[in-house]
Amino acid sequence: MSRHVIVTGASRGIGAAIAAHFIAEGDTVVALSRSGEAPEGCALSLAVDVASSSSVAAAVKSAIELHGPVDVLVANAGITRDGLAMRMSDEQWRDVMSTNLDGAFFSARAVLSSMIRARSGRIVFMGSVSPFYGVPGQANYAAAKAGMVGLARSLAREVASRGITVNVIAPGFVDTEMTAALGTTTEEITASIPMGRMGTTADVAAIVGFVASEAAGYLTGQVIAVDGGLAMGL
Repeated sequence: MSRHVIVTGASRGIGAAIAAHFIAEGDTVVALSRSGEAPEGCALSLAVDVASSSSVAAAVKSAIELHGPVDVLVANAGITRDGLAMRMSDEQWRDVMSTNLDGAFFSARAVLSSMIRARSGRIVFMGSVSPFYGVPGQANYAAAKAGMVGLARSLAREVASRGITVNVIAPGFVDTEMTAALGTTTEEITASIPMGRMGTTADVAAIVGFVASEAAGYLTGQVIAVDGGLAMGL
């Protein structure tokens, strides 16, 4: 049966791969992104700034009116504004926290009423191994992604009795435009990964698909690293 899936940050990279994965499964996918762009096959694509609670709420309301209750939310939208902490501006800090952490909360809050009424749902937050591994220049990004773990586990406790699961996927180094912007060579990156290669967006999308499936109905409040062994033991 087709599910109603909302993916934020769906215009490119990991988000686009996740949207494409659910489309291939026959699901009805609503894509939210700043640009409003989305992979071919999405049922609806909306331009949304996830850092704005009113913008997120309006988009989710439109999606529900068109496609019914939300079955799956993948809160993937995220940005980086890297810089050493001693030189990091207030804007660099706030922009990343607003998009990555506030956006995840606003997105989850917007779908919860729908899921609670249905007594079913999957919320998947896109985290990172950054707060566990330690990446210089990413104090803002790591703090936001660490906060996402606390958010997920609190929500998991709140809604478990309603049949809703909440989990965090923590990718390591994945071959995307965001990773390329780190300024580190591929050789340097792969040398630190036990599996000897960077991840692909499809690697991450496959795990998101499993966590959102019926087979993962007893999995909640977890952080699942998809990192080729980079941050073993997180």
